[in-house]
Amino acid sequence: SVDFYNADDLFHIIQRSAKILEVAIDEAGAMELARRSRGTPRIANRILRRARDYAEVKANGKIDKGVAKEALDGMGIDIHGLDDMDRRILVALIDQFKGGPVGVNSLSVAVSEDATTIEDVYEPYLIKKGFIQRTSRGRIAQEKSFKLLKRTFNSKTQQRLFS
Repeated sequence: SVDFYNADDLFHIIQRSAKILEVAIDEAGAMELARRSRGTPRIANRILRRARDYAEVKANGKIDKGVAKEALDGMGIDIHGLDDMDRRILVALIDQFKGGPVGVNSLSVAVSEDATTIEDVYEPYLIKKGFIQRTSRGRIAQEKSFKLLKRTFNSKTQQRLFS
């Protein structure tokens, strides 16, 4: 299983990396990046570099909370740390497969992404955050996914899947 870091740990990683990269970032900016880093230091460092590039063009090189939010929004990373592919997976699961269960290969075809990449890169985070559940019959969208995508969650349909 994948071990995820908490936001506080990522906050410190971002602050340390910012010093190394000589990036001006305040605590609120660092925490905003940390919260949207999918619990992963590699991703935290990648979005720090992209936020730095954004800040150099738009904010005199300084990353505060507002600049961090603008940069993340520009990258398509939402408040949950979800990116475009995460959303495509959830949309396919709910709209094309009625919330599941659906096998990874069918999901893979629906979103044009390799099944192994879905399993290794996207699924662990979506499961950890409670957006999907992996069962022996396939992936199932959780109520949280329906809410995120502003879709109606039919608890009777979902209950039937588990009985």
